[in-house]
Amino acid sequence: MKKEKFHIEYVFDKVSKRSLWNHVTTPPGLSSWFADDVMIDGSTYTFIWDKEEELAEVIALRPEISVRYRWIDDEEEDTYFEFKLHTIELTGSTALEITDFAEADEKEDAIDLWDSQIDRLKRSLGI
Repeated sequence: MKKEKFHIEYVFDKVSKRSLWNHVTTPPGLSSWFADDVMIDGSTYTFIWDKEEELAEVIALRPEISVRYRWIDDEEEDTYFEFKLHTIELTGSTALEITDFAEADEKEDAIDLWDSQIDRLKRSLGI
């Protein structure tokens, strides 16, 4: 079954763009909310959950704006997950837009998982 692209956006009040960027691109940042541990070798990230490793490669990077990862073992070449940061001009808040892919019958579960992960991210950021 082909995966469908979806976007979700989370707003962070009183969080600097730089701090949020570090949380979506660096091993210490990612391991504080996204995975149990993260290691980098060049453009390949190793994400570890419950002692299981998943490899992803950075396929696009615009510093402090967006980073796009692709799971190396994903059979669908055109899927990825992406973090984009932007400032909401009216409030000055920082927004994190996530793009991901899921099969139609798993999309709601994927969004629930992102919601849970973002709650961990907010706690890590002290909000």
